[in-house]
Amino acid sequence: MESNGINPVIIQFLYNVTPEELVTINSRTKGFSNDELEQFCVIYRSKRKDPQLILILALIGLFGIAGIQRFFIGHIGMGILYFFTAGLCFVGTIIDAVNYKDLAMEYNAKMITETLSTLNMIAR
Repeated sequence: MESNGINPVIIQFLYNVTPEELVTINSRTKGFSNDELEQFCVIYRSKRKDPQLILILALIGLFGIAGIQRFFIGHIGMGILYFFTAGLCFVGTIIDAVNYKDLAMEYNAKMITETLSTLNMIAR
């Protein structure tokens, strides 16, 4: 039985994802077999970033090394800029701390697409 239209395999393997991620993943994996869903979930879970960790890293940037959150989500250029400008005089770091969910959702959406591409290559 599916609860709220979300495949139970997704809920079983990705129990700690945000509701927005669940909806996105469910819509992008419609028609997948349970084995394909399991494989997707295992790969995606290893790539996704937790929004709370991004928030913690942004807060560390206020009191320590600025830009860690940007390095963590793969924005190397912005991470270097934040590092050498003290988080753009702390303003950029504060904005990242406020928008941490958006940063995580943007990164995780890319990882959903990347994981689906990886699975398509494996299936060939």
